[in-house]
Amino acid sequence: MSAKIYRPAKTAMQSGKAKTNQWVLEFDAEVPRKIDPIMGYTSSSDMKQQVKLLFETQEQAEAYAKRKGIDYRVIQPQEATRKVVSYTDNFKFSRTQPWTH
Repeated sequence: MSAKIYRPAKTAMQSGKAKTNQWVLEFDAEVPRKIDPIMGYTSSSDMKQQVKLLFETQEQAEAYAKRKGIDYRVIQPQEATRKVVSYTDNFKFSRTQPWTH
């Protein structure tokens, strides 16, 4: 039984950072998924794939995994670099690229 511990990135559909400060422990797949021959649905008999445990800190998630004897790997978050730009900079006289429509 193995798991990964990570902090989720913000989704592309929102500008806020909601739910990105919690750490998630998610179990890896032990049994491959199967395609149902009649309906075409993808299914698995591994119920642990459906479990996501949320923790306040990385240390709490690691302590839980150690306490339960779960092999884990930690995926460190990568912070996005933000470039501060202003809309009015598009209309500056000293702009390096000429303005075209």
